[in-house]
Amino acid sequence: MNQHTTGRAGAVWALVITSVAGFMAALDNLVVTTALPSIRESLGGRLEELEWTVNAYTLTFAVLLMTGAALGDRFGRRRLFLGGLTVFTAASAAAALSPGIEELIAFRAVQGVGAAVMMPLTLTLLTAAVPPARRGMALGFFGAVTGLAVASGPLIGGSLTEHISWQWIFWLNVPVGLILLPLARLRLAESYAPEAKLDVPGTVLVSGGLFGIVYALVSSTSDGWTDPLVLTGLIAGTLLLAVFVRHGFRAKNPVLPMRLFRDRAFFGINMASLLMFLGMFGSIFLLSQFLQNVLGYSPTEAGLRMLPWTGMPMLVAPVAGYLSDRFGGRPVVVTGLFLQAVGLGLFAAVLEPDVAYTAQLPGLIIGGIGMAMYFAPAASLVMSSVRPGEQGIASGANNALREVGGALGVAVLAAVFSAQGGYGSPQAFTDGTVPALWIGAGVVALAALTALLIPRRKPASGPAPESAEERVPVAA
Repeated sequence: MNQHTTGRAGAVWALVITSVAGFMAALDNLVVTTALPSIRESLGGRLEELEWTVNAYTLTFAVLLMTGAALGDRFGRRRLFLGGLTVFTAASAAAALSPGIEELIAFRAVQGVGAAVMMPLTLTLLTAAVPPARRGMALGFFGAVTGLAVASGPLIGGSLTEHISWQWIFWLNVPVGLILLPLARLRLAESYAPEAKLDVPGTVLVSGGLFGIVYALVSSTSDGWTDPLVLTGLIAGTLLLAVFVRHGFRAKNPVLPMRLFRDRAFFGINMASLLMFLGMFGSIFLLSQFLQNVLGYSPTEAGLRMLPWTGMPMLVAPVAGYLSDRFGGRPVVVTGLFLQAVGLGLFAAVLEPDVAYTAQLPGLIIGGIGMAMYFAPAASLVMSSVRPGEQGIASGANNALREVGGALGVAVLAAVFSAQGGYGSPQAFTDGTVPALWIGAGVVALAALTALLIPRRKPASGPAPESAEERVPVAA
């Protein structure tokens, strides 16, 4: 029997392997947030250093996503996926064993490097393994698992910290990674982008530009927007990205061809993704704290009460994936983003220091349904808007924009929170959270309007069938 399982079994293996890997990478975005008090008690450290245990991962993850996708296209997607997974797993073990806060920050940054190489290749490998007719449902399931990881990060981190120890938020990745590595080696077929060439100038420009902007965003809450380093990061990062855009129009083989953004589907889904993550990440960041700091729930209790929101993707996403295959991704994404905006608005409307859980439920349920309906078709829309040979680039670009949106969301909504309220009392916390949630709802509503740019019907199989040249199975 061939070592690479083909047909339906191969597609199922690819879905399982890439979904679990994507879950791990997405989970580590927010899994540390509820463990910070325990980490501080164990390792010490100033508030700024504790923030960097979250930010170090976000920073390297966002900055290197495009590079990871380009390396996979050039040197083999399975090979680079295995490399990224190995780095991520080893760095997780090192983070759990960290003797001090500085070492933990360093290993979190290395974790982000591994995730940045691994994450964009999950979508490319999955797309290559699944027949066009079933691609929408498969990518819908993958999107739902990723969405569940992002939303449930605080719950999983809080539960492990509360009932075992904070080190287990990192140890959890190690056995999963060790199981995935041989499975991926045996069950995933190797593939390359045809005639892929590394764009060194473009990679340097986009990495430097994203580093400057994301560094400024994650530093702004502690250092302020007028801090010289924050301003330098914003200005230098913006200039480098402007040069990168010009390079993308003029270079022969750019890491991100700017002509892709002329496609309404590619432009619409990527801008909608950036705005959606801006509104959602910032809102989850504040709401998980509201449930603990104002209503007095433990991390586990807060996570359980958010389950109508965070658990909804697993129930709704398969249906949304089916609807996407049947009617196209556009109406499903637009409806999902609209419902998510309504859910955040309902939450903002009822928020008080003594708000009853029953009053929160409508916002949680409607927001959860909306999040599921966005995540399910989004990956399929991204992958179907480009040629098969450009799917690695498209996946890396979409993930990078989402990460930048998430970092921007936390920075902007935290700034609104600080300006309107604060941590002084339950009322002050509520006064800061309500206007921030209204802004989050408005940003997600703008994402719904942006998604209307996507053409009414985009086939799930992409603009052209995949040729043998574009997907080259390689024997192990």
